[in-house]
Amino acid sequence: MDAACIDYKETGYFSQTVIDYLDDLPELRSFYSHRPTLKGFAELFEHKKVIADRQLLVEVLTEQYFKNAQNGAPELEAVEIVRKKIESLAAPNTYTITTGHQLNIFTGPLYFIYKIVTAIKLCSELKEAHPDKDFVPVYWMASEDHDFAEINYTNIGGKKVHWWYEASGATGRINPDTMRQALNQYKGVLGIDGHSAELGEMVETAYTAFDKLADATRYLVNALFGRYGLVIIDADDHRLKQSFAPVIERDVIEQNSFKNISAVNEKLQALGVHIQVNPREINFFYLKEQLRERLVFEDGLYKVNNTDISFTEEELKKEIASAPERFSPNVVMRPLYQECILPNIAYIGGGAEVVYWLELKSNFDYYGVDFPILILRNSALVIPKDTATKIKSMELAPAELFKSTDEIKNGWVKKHSNHDLTLTEEWREIERTFEKIKLRSHKIDPTLAPSAAAVQARLKHAMDSFQKKLVKAEKRNYQTRLEQIEHIKIDLFPKNSLQERQENFGLSYVKWGQLFIDELIRNFEPLDFKFTVLTE
Repeated sequence: MDAACIDYKETGYFSQTVIDYLDDLPELRSFYSHRPTLKGFAELFEHKKVIADRQLLVEVLTEQYFKNAQNGAPELEAVEIVRKKIESLAAPNTYTITTGHQLNIFTGPLYFIYKIVTAIKLCSELKEAHPDKDFVPVYWMASEDHDFAEINYTNIGGKKVHWWYEASGATGRINPDTMRQALNQYKGVLGIDGHSAELGEMVETAYTAFDKLADATRYLVNALFGRYGLVIIDADDHRLKQSFAPVIERDVIEQNSFKNISAVNEKLQALGVHIQVNPREINFFYLKEQLRERLVFEDGLYKVNNTDISFTEEELKKEIASAPERFSPNVVMRPLYQECILPNIAYIGGGAEVVYWLELKSNFDYYGVDFPILILRNSALVIPKDTATKIKSMELAPAELFKSTDEIKNGWVKKHSNHDLTLTEEWREIERTFEKIKLRSHKIDPTLAPSAAAVQARLKHAMDSFQKKLVKAEKRNYQTRLEQIEHIKIDLFPKNSLQERQENFGLSYVKWGQLFIDELIRNFEPLDFKFTVLTE
């Protein structure tokens, strides 16, 4: 694939806060630790303090990966590469680069893939810069998330594949045995050409050979990325939560995260930042089979919303000590949990994630945990060959594709018309005439000046309207060519949104196979912070 890169600000799809972060706006510097640059990583290594229990991490990951083979389920691919990466986490000079996402069926939208590719590529770049250290890309499965409606579908080839099922509790614990209809529909869209059989076998095995969605997702993601050394973690684990239990107890009882993050949010709002998440007094859920409900403090008791479960403070402490896995961090505490159990140095997320992480640093400081470097994941637009041919014939530059359909059409007509469709020069002449009129009227009666200005404003509005009519009339002369622009926009921006936020990776994989991921890895540059346009 050929790659072209454009600034994120040119796309119009990223918030001002994200742009300001990438541009190193001084006002934001107190809300993160180090810049997302090679220099920033070098500075971090000078004082990085790993509090994670490395041996425990290796033990848990080894069990999560290889227990299924012992139980008769299909053994994971790329076993040796992943095994070595897991074992390397025990070494003091090994660090993780982490990205996280929900357990979307069939991986959900393309940006799921892009997040992981960014982590893999960044690890290789850091290894080149720091050969004395090792780096492991990690995918953190949001297996405790309970919002099933956000993960039970994917869009592929213009069709919505839906898993029709009523679920409750942590999504990672759901049995995917009711996915048959969604599986058949997804494989039907893949068709029979190219690499469809290969991908069809992957998803078939993933969603039929495992009794938990977390294990199914691990299998599928490992089949795609295991060969690149990606390690996948399911933090819904008693032992990992046990190491986090002291923080759980303190935060639930003292409500520190609520105080810290609320204070920071006020500062961010004063800078015009749109707050992504608001903390609650207690930022943990109570988790059991088919149950994940908020923990609240009412009438002197710690209660589990929508249940009869409640605890005194002493009972709560005993529950946390004996069953820490029942306390599930919400969106503002999950990052702290992540950084406590991983030797992590960077977190890779989308625009909204980067902004909400800016809310969290004070809480990390309070608990004495190093804040990771925030990396905006790579974004991409993949242009198939037939669409690329249309773009070339229309002589459109990559940055133009992100404009609205009308903007592209207007620009194209003005560029290719044999007629001058602007009235700029004519308006300059009229302005000169009005200056004379204003001068003459002022001599007769100074109070007439505003009237002359009002007439001029009305005429300017009329001239602008007429200019639009000129462009519209010329558009009719190029109707066939301009319809091409409409087709291009529909092909590349489904539902008027970025391709990566809508389309699943499946059809790209059918077309290119593993080469698709290889090309993403080859072309993504995690620390350049450019939007990548890939053309077949």
